[in-house]
Amino acid sequence: MTQAERPLSPHLQIYKWQLTMVMSILHRATGLALSFGAIFLVWWLAAAASGDAAFASAQWFFGSWLGLIFLLGWCFSFFYHLCNGIRHLAWDAGSGFAIPTAYRSGYAVVAASLVLTAVAYVAGIMVRG
Repeated sequence: MTQAERPLSPHLQIYKWQLTMVMSILHRATGLALSFGAIFLVWWLAAAASGDAAFASAQWFFGSWLGLIFLLGWCFSFFYHLCNGIRHLAWDAGSGFAIPTAYRSGYAVVAASLVLTAVAYVAGIMVRG
């Protein structure tokens, strides 16, 4: 193989997707989602401070099907980022690096994120009435 035929760098096609790789990508994506969602949180708080009409429009959006899907995704992003951050703290302390342990903790993060999201969403629906 000549120098010109070789790829310049490894491409994603040659990598086998692993749980730790997917979780790293998802951790970054949920961080971006939380940042984007903070804009909506500021909008909701500013609407609450602006008066009844502005707050009613914000409440209408968050009560619509699109707003509820958005809140569900933001809630999952929060809990995933939190649980995976705790996992990273354990790694910073030097534990959990063995491959079986990394996979078990990865599955635990996903399960805990889903359960916490479901609990928070059901609690929100119960409070909302």
